[in-house]
Amino acid sequence: MTEFERGLVTSFNSYFQENSVRGISYRLKQHRFTSQFLDVLVDSLNPDYYLGIECKSISVEKGTKALYFTQHFTTDKKGVHQITRISDFLKQSGRCGFLAVELRYGVGHSREAYAIPWEDIRERFHSDSLKYTIEEIRSYPSIIRSGGGYRVEPEVWVKK
Repeated sequence: MTEFERGLVTSFNSYFQENSVRGISYRLKQHRFTSQFLDVLVDSLNPDYYLGIECKSISVEKGTKALYFTQHFTTDKKGVHQITRISDFLKQSGRCGFLAVELRYGVGHSREAYAIPWEDIRERFHSDSLKYTIEEIRSYPSIIRSGGGYRVEPEVWVKK
């Protein structure tokens, strides 16, 4: 589990506890020869918090200019792209999906994170543009950093 994934799981669980919301966020254990569906799962009777979140981190300080569907996502042994697998899982489970993108700027610089609705990812994947530029990523709702971690803000995760 990456630090970003752990931070999101912790922030959701803290939010649920502090606001008396019945819900839990977790990450399924990843096994060596099986692919996981998503990085973070959130379960709640409140449909706004029945989520599946894929996490990607981009090292902007190393000159990365965009999130590329070919470079930052995988294809399995059967040739099925990760975006297709995740889209199928979200549809079958009824979860609302998001791509959480963390932009890293190197030592001594704050990180930024943004939540992109999965429907936007799926539509972009099936278009002629197979990437999201850093500027496009920044146009989505920000996942607020607090005390070195992240803080859940309900309006970021509510399906619009």
